[in-house]
Amino acid sequence: MKIVKSEEEWKKELSSQEYYVLREKGTEAPYSGKFNMHFEKGVYICKACGTVLFDSNSKFKSHCGWPSFDQEIVKGRIIEKLDTSHGMTRIEILCANCGSHLGHVFNDGPTKTGLRYCVNSTSLDFVKE
Repeated sequence: MKIVKSEEEWKKELSSQEYYVLREKGTEAPYSGKFNMHFEKGVYICKACGTVLFDSNSKFKSHCGWPSFDQEIVKGRIIEKLDTSHGMTRIEILCANCGSHLGHVFNDGPTKTGLRYCVNSTSLDFVKE
């Protein structure tokens, strides 16, 4: 079931940094996120609603400054949306369950999928296997 909340409700539940990234489509500084070089076994979930988004097996070292994955855990957990902000054309990724901003997906991944889901650590939580 999709989660629908007012922005005031989100502001009460999320820290100011989480709200900035998840709800205002912000970006954390590169190489600053706690999951950038994190490689424990488990799953990465949406920080806002807890939806399981990525498996640790799909995570790879991209050296781009943000956690990178080559596929979502189950098709349909992530929504892709054209993003033309900041004078660029990119594909934004959002949690399909709550609509929160996760990051962007690029077609330059080194694995067989060719994808690099570039995700803000602030958008994620981790559940150890």
